[in-house]
Amino acid sequence: MDRLASLAPALRAAARRHGTPLYVTDGAALDAAADAVRAAFPDPWLRAYSLKANDLPALVARVAAHGFGANVVSRGEWSLARRAGLPNAAITLEGIGKTDADLRAAARAAAAGEPLRWVAVESADEAAALARAVERVRAGARGAGEPLRVDALVRLNPAVEPETHAGLATGGRASKFGVGADEVGAVVEAGGGADGPIRWRGIHVHVGSQLGAVDAWRDAVRRALALLALLRGGLPDFDTLDVGGGMPVLPWRPADDGEAAVVAGRRGAFAFDDDPRASGGPAIPGPARFAAEVPALLEGIPPDRRPRRLAVEPGRALVGASGWLVARVLHVRERTVPPGPAPVQRSGAHGLAVVPPGAATDDRTRRLVVVDAGMTELVRPALYGAEHAVVALTSLGRAPRPDATARPARVDGPICESTDALGEHLLPPLRRGDLVAIADAGAYAASMRSTYNGRPRPAEVIVEPDGRLALARRRGSLASLA
Repeated sequence: MDRLASLAPALRAAARRHGTPLYVTDGAALDAAADAVRAAFPDPWLRAYSLKANDLPALVARVAAHGFGANVVSRGEWSLARRAGLPNAAITLEGIGKTDADLRAAARAAAAGEPLRWVAVESADEAAALARAVERVRAGARGAGEPLRVDALVRLNPAVEPETHAGLATGGRASKFGVGADEVGAVVEAGGGADGPIRWRGIHVHVGSQLGAVDAWRDAVRRALALLALLRGGLPDFDTLDVGGGMPVLPWRPADDGEAAVVAGRRGAFAFDDDPRASGGPAIPGPARFAAEVPALLEGIPPDRRPRRLAVEPGRALVGASGWLVARVLHVRERTVPPGPAPVQRSGAHGLAVVPPGAATDDRTRRLVVVDAGMTELVRPALYGAEHAVVALTSLGRAPRPDATARPARVDGPICESTDALGEHLLPPLRRGDLVAIADAGAYAASMRSTYNGRPRPAEVIVEPDGRLALARRRGSLASLA
């Protein structure tokens, strides 16, 4: 049965209690996703949840309870991970935007006896900056001259072409992330070499998000393993490979595979390629499919050069499908569309916009629905054409009847930008005050929100498996905008 059918009453109750727009996390769905990733990458794999996907402390703590540490990219995310109860030993600091203050904080944590698990270094410049931070903290601490070192990985740019949208790719040759294999030696030297203030522990690689196949990921891991094996001879502690994330989330679709699925952009019954449902439509790789590639890759490396530690850091795969953004209808209008380019079609495993070349449409009247959630709460559609299904929670003030007549409607947000659009969806009759739910909003929605147009932060709620509503973050006040 479609999970939304049982979840809808809780979504309506949450909207009544906490208002809209409102982020809601389906706790049961999140638990199931975390268990699936853990089953694919069991101990002794080091598993870290990437906070950039959703940094809500209550959610981070829930994921941690399933055996995950935290991957952060700033002191802000680091603080949120600590608030969720995670110790520094379970936290890794990565990301291309680390400031000198971030690096000094990592050095101070090590000096205090609470080091991070590691810092992933993006360039020779950053390696030199981290080394300076460690040396300054060591010089200013009591017992100056005592050995103080910070564990670090080198982020490798694997120069592959990930099977994903260009806006989600990070492993291409021209990407701003990481360094080429021929630059890793210079990074190590810039950080003080094998015996300097940085203890070099291995390689970090991440090729992109929402990957539609394993090929580029497999190639990246193969190249990282070969480089790690080469460098282990001169770096005695070089024993770790972090394979990053990138595992995709199946796009939510209505239970009906017919017209509703087409209008909502769900062309076929998507399934993971290790799922028996895969024969019903296009398949994309699930966590187990990625994990299955690793043993053969390790077999190609001499035993004494293999990494002793393997790590994985999913984000979207853990939280994406569990999140819903609940919104209230503000306007329902009829618009006549003149001849011209066809409306954007959205299809494929990535749920991203596709415009058919040369397509055109005839004059027709279209319904336009404006809701109170938009690009300030979910920027992905405006940012790179991502599509999220929109479904009605109420129709003319009541729960929608199963036999209600539905027709296409363009759904737009409330923001003063024409790009604030959520696509075309099949919806029953609506009026001001009705509720809709926007699917797959658990990742890169709340964490990327903004206060543009003077809009306070929405409240965030977790629906427990027994139906209880737990308020995880209060709605921001108008005063918070100042």
